Amino acid sequence: MKTVVVTDSTAYIPQKQLEELNIHVVPLSVTFGSESYREIYDITTKEFYEKVKTSDELPKTSQPSIGDVLTKYEELAENYDTIISIHLSSGMSGTYQAAASAAQSIEGANVHLFDTEISAMAQGFYVLRAAEMVKQGAEPEKTIDELENIKKEMRAYFMVDDLRHLQRGGRLSGAQAMVGSLLQMKPLLHIENKTIAPFEKIRTSKKAFKRMEQLLAETAEEAEEVKACIIHAEREEAANKWKEDLEAKYPNVNFVLSYFGPVVGTHLGEGSFGLCWYKVK
Repeated sequence: MKTVVVTDSTAYIPQKQLEELNIHVVPLSVTFGSESYREIYDITTKEFYEKVKTSDELPKTSQPSIGDVLTKYEELAENYDTIISIHLSSGMSGTYQAAASAAQSIEGANVHLFDTEISAMAQGFYVLRAAEMVKQGAEPEKTIDELENIKKEMRAYFMVDDLRHLQRGGRLSGAQAMVGSLLQMKPLLHIENKTIAPFEKIRTSKKAFKRMEQLLAETAEEAEEVKACIIHAEREEAANKWKEDLEAKYPNVNFVLSYFGPVVGTHLGEGSFGLCWYKVK
């Protein structure tokens, strides 16, 4: 049995790891006016954030079509008989549903679907673990079981730098955005029931970073090994500094650095930060 892993572009996994672990990607897109760009392929993250600054309207995001996913499955079915397809939360995008529809149409390969119920590098953690297990020869069912176990331990929190971005995306009222900005509010968000939801209202960035660290510490203090990721939207220098600080405090936590690309960045905005982690059993 030959197995391969497929995901979508919102996992934001480095190209080198995609190649080393033979991970295949179906891209989502962002649209500015009449111009559409596929993540990874047509626009870089830096180009995206620069374009947002000069755009009058917030870009729109779109999922891959069923045809896009089916084309990828058919391509892979020529060399593999099993496909493990791992995607961002079905509560935030129709990508998972597109993959489910494509899975019903593909011939010559058995597709195992997994809804991460999250996005960005938290999603990437599932993909990387699955690809590692496939490389080691694990059965698809065992791999899916492992992903379900990770889901029980996964934690992720996000800090939005500019409340106006959430407002422009229809996720915050004008009055809330104005008051929040005046008070330097930095809402801490998390994933609840597969969608982005408020976790706590925090006054400043400094306090938001501290609160995320406190939540991580609750896991780190009781676990032998933790995998974690600091995620940023065009704030690499600050992210690296935070990573160094946390690594010094929590030697049992393996930290990596990632970013919010165009699709997720459309909703969170430049300057956003995230911290996700899970306890390794």
